[in-house]
Amino acid sequence: MSKRKKRTRNRRGVQVITLCISTTMVLVLLGMVVFFVLSARNLSAHMKENLTVTVMLKDSVTVNDARLLCRDLYHRPYSHNIDYISKEQAQREQIKELGSDPTDFLGFNPFPATLEIQLASDYANSDSLKWIAREIKKDARVSDLSYMEDLMDKVNANLSRISIVLLVLAVLLTFVSFSLISNTVRLSIYARRFLIHTMKLVGASWSFIRRPFLQQAIGIGVVAALLANMVLGGGVYGLYLTQPGLLDIVTWDVLVITVASVFVFGILITAFCAWLAVNKFLRMTASELYKI
Repeated sequence: MSKRKKRTRNRRGVQVITLCISTTMVLVLLGMVVFFVLSARNLSAHMKENLTVTVMLKDSVTVNDARLLCRDLYHRPYSHNIDYISKEQAQREQIKELGSDPTDFLGFNPFPATLEIQLASDYANSDSLKWIAREIKKDARVSDLSYMEDLMDKVNANLSRISIVLLVLAVLLTFVSFSLISNTVRLSIYARRFLIHTMKLVGASWSFIRRPFLQQAIGIGVVAALLANMVLGGGVYGLYLTQPGLLDIVTWDVLVITVASVFVFGILITAFCAWLAVNKFLRMTASELYKI
């Protein structure tokens, strides 16, 4: 009898370990999807904020006037960052790029002072840029304005496609993950279907019978979530070592939400699957239990 009990405990231990490993693998995939969806949102904002609008100032505008205009524009809701480039700085940059000084044969500095405006991500689109350009051009200190509308449209279109693909992938993977965890939990409870039936015969309530199975499922979900977060954390750290600039995209908000999502998925999915599996066997008669 003791050998039989030992074999039963060993079998259950293997089932728990198998369930924990399979749940961990599924949670790693779910965590990766959450991580990439959130990172894609930050990447979209980062790329949009790197798109600039170049405002060219008139030659009569002094440095103080330019800085006043810069201050005024900085307080506009569409401004993320503004850099002032004086005529002399523009001349030095062009000499460095061209390898020659145009003033040698022109006799004057042909480069205007400019303001490089980095737009807030919400305003980095064609519709917003049209009224922003009209508003800036009304200022008497501005001679012209330019921006790469085609590039901005392409960036927005590509980012929209990526977001849709990631969203579809997240939905599909959530469904597949639920199916995999549900099957694994059902198989682990299947081995104890007669124990469930015996407890039901002696008068135990359904909630009393479900409780240990739910507690075990929640415990497995917590352990699997911890292991999954360790794997994901190691992956993020490896990415950081190879690409230190990744911190501009992978913020603490992304990491915290990813970790929390993995825990929520791990606990809710395993508990819900255990609840469904136990209820299924509770509804069965003895003859039905022998047929499955």
